Amino acid sequence: MTIDEVIQLISAKFQKELNPVQEIILREVWQGETYSNIASASHYGEHYLRNTASSLWQLLSGIFNTTITKANFRSTLESRSLSADEQQLIAEFSCKQALATPLEFPNGPVPIASPFYIQRPPIEELAYQEITKPGSIIRIKAPRKKGKSSLMLRILERAVSIGYRSVTLDFQQAEEAVFDNLDKFLRWFCANVSRQLQLKSLLDDYWDEDMGSKVSCTIYFQAYLLKETDSPLVLALNEVNTVFEYPKIAQEFLPLLRSWYEEGKRIDSLKKLRLIVLHSTEIYVPLKLSQSPFNIGLPLELPDFTKAQVIALARLHGLNWTDGPEADRLLAMVGGHPYLVRLALYQIAQGNLTLDRLLQEAPTIGGIYKDHLRSLWAILQEHPELLAALKQVVVAQGKVQLEPILAYKLDSMGLVQLDGNECSFSCELYRQYFSSQNLG
Repeated sequence: MTIDEVIQLISAKFQKELNPVQEIILREVWQGETYSNIASASHYGEHYLRNTASSLWQLLSGIFNTTITKANFRSTLESRSLSADEQQLIAEFSCKQALATPLEFPNGPVPIASPFYIQRPPIEELAYQEITKPGSIIRIKAPRKKGKSSLMLRILERAVSIGYRSVTLDFQQAEEAVFDNLDKFLRWFCANVSRQLQLKSLLDDYWDEDMGSKVSCTIYFQAYLLKETDSPLVLALNEVNTVFEYPKIAQEFLPLLRSWYEEGKRIDSLKKLRLIVLHSTEIYVPLKLSQSPFNIGLPLELPDFTKAQVIALARLHGLNWTDGPEADRLLAMVGGHPYLVRLALYQIAQGNLTLDRLLQEAPTIGGIYKDHLRSLWAILQEHPELLAALKQVVVAQGKVQLEPILAYKLDSMGLVQLDGNECSFSCELYRQYFSSQNLG
């Protein structure tokens, strides 16, 4: 059994979801953490956690008819498989929960309170632990529509729950003129953080032309923003790959982030700063290894959904796919892409179409993915070099080696998957659709 299966079985047995504290205890103990470490990371009292855990061990001992303790919890249950009756119980409970939960159309980040967020262990817990470390950086990499922002929301929610301040900047929202030069960019950066912290912008008081923009920006954070904030500050930088498009900015800004991380080891004010960096592609701006922020901190690369996760999400939509081939068939078409999977399950659960019809129409302009495919097609037409690169992937009918920057950009769109120096279509949906288009 996995820890997810253990939690699902307990909930199904008692027809009630575990509360957050109970789930934290089970997941952390499964990873071998002590009560002291769990208390420190979660900010719950150790005595409270021990009492809650004691009740859980009694509960589990009754369910499995054997003595379960903190010491033998994982070793006892990991080697055990769910019985057919237990799998059916979980499926029925999930369907019952789904019927009581309104369906959500997948559009943008999955809301915090949504039951349709699928955890990808151990990613969430690693992030929650890392954000409590002074001066830390979390780097989240995944193509668009694969869950970066949804994970970011949960990290920020956890940070706020333990008393941290949070600020989110999305570089896609910056006007083109912001990237004219480094000084304008860093002033925009600082002004936005000030506004979100509800602090007066005092840029002119700290900006010194003789010291330069980077030093001025650092002083503004150290001497003003962080000084005015009693608690740690979590700064989430979304779509950092947008900055890659402006090499002169990127070659100065990215090393600045790296320097804050390094100086945070010795400067108390910078220890209060935690960074979350989200990007869709590998960095393709020339940087020395000692200057890059992409080889430090905690790297999190979001994988596609597994079959088990697709089945779990299907249950949340009121679909019992545990024993049938449905999950395999959907995965064969969309490859576990979180957005594409959720859209399919939503449409099937709404009764709009069957899985057979969905798969037949999927790679056409009459299918449920038509808007998504058109948006990708529009981007390719605006960038002829990417269109030409994708044509090479179509012609190759397998893996092909592309110019690295072109491969990274296609990967950031989710169209291809990288394997060493080669790439191929990331899923059958894209292969069929773009193979049927006139790519020039």
